[in-house]
Formats: sequence, structure tokens, C-alpha cells
Amino acid sequence: MARTPPKSNGRQGRARPLMGAQGVRQLHLYLGVFFAPALLFFAATGALQVFSLHEAHGDYRPAPLIEKLGEVHKNQRFELKAHKPQKPKPALAAAKPPPVEEPTPLKTLALKWFFLATALGLMFSTCLGLWMGLTHLRNRVLAFGLLCAGAIIPVLILLT
Repeated sequence: MARTPPKSNGRQGRARPLMGAQGVRQLHLYLGVFFAPALLFFAATGALQVFSLHEAHGDYRPAPLIEKLGEVHKNQRFELKAHKPQKPKPALAAAKPPPVEEPTPLKTLALKWFFLATALGLMFSTCLGLWMGLTHLRNRVLAFGLLCAGAIIPVLILLT
């Protein structure tokens, strides 16, 4: 009588994954906790930049800290940009009315508000992810250490 081969469980010939689903989830949480401070920073400063609140224009002058944070976001430097001195206006020019600013087109304004909502949503989602990461990880000391490292390392790099 011929012998029948044993039934296969479907795993023969397949390579085992390097990391299971639980390991991938843990890695995702640890990486999320580490990069969360940078995500919050870029979302917040990006929200300011949508409406050009990080740079002077017209009579508006941003707070120096806002201007410096915008400079970090755009050029990775924590310093104020050199402002061009305004030229004194000639007496004849004072008699002319100031130029009328064109209103922002509706579609541009709508897109700016959409991107502001996107930045706020990213900040909210990142905070939820932080809460999940810090409350659901087995090694909370490591999670808090990664959070602190994610906040401190960029500051140290900027200050050196």
C-alpha cells in the first residue's frame, strides 16, 4: 500500500518573517514616541507659515521667537534673519496714496485654511499617538527616554 505524504500546514517553503506583527507594532510605537516632538514642531511652525506669520510684512512684526522657529523650520538655523532697513520715503511719495493690496483669491484662501486644518489634525493625531505609545508600551521608562531624546537631540544639534 502506498504511503500518503503528511498534510502540510502551508508553512513549508515560506521564509519566517524577521519580525512578527507584535514586534512591528512595538517598533512603530517606539519610533512614533521618538519622532513625535519633531512632528509637533513642524506641524505647529508649518501652521504659522501657512499665513506667513513667521516673517514680517507690512506693519506686522512677529515675535522674535516665532521668527526664529520659522527659520529652524525652513533653514535649520535658530537665528533671526537680517532685516533690510527700510528706505526713508521721499516727501513727494508721502503725497501718493499707499498701493492697494490685491485680495487673496478664494481658492488660495480655502487651501490655506485646509492646510491649517491639516496641521492641527496632525498635531492632534500625534498627541493621541503619544498617549497610546506612553500608556500601552511595556517599557515605559524606555518610551519616556525616547520622547526626551526626540525633543533634546534636535535642540542640542541646533545649539552646537
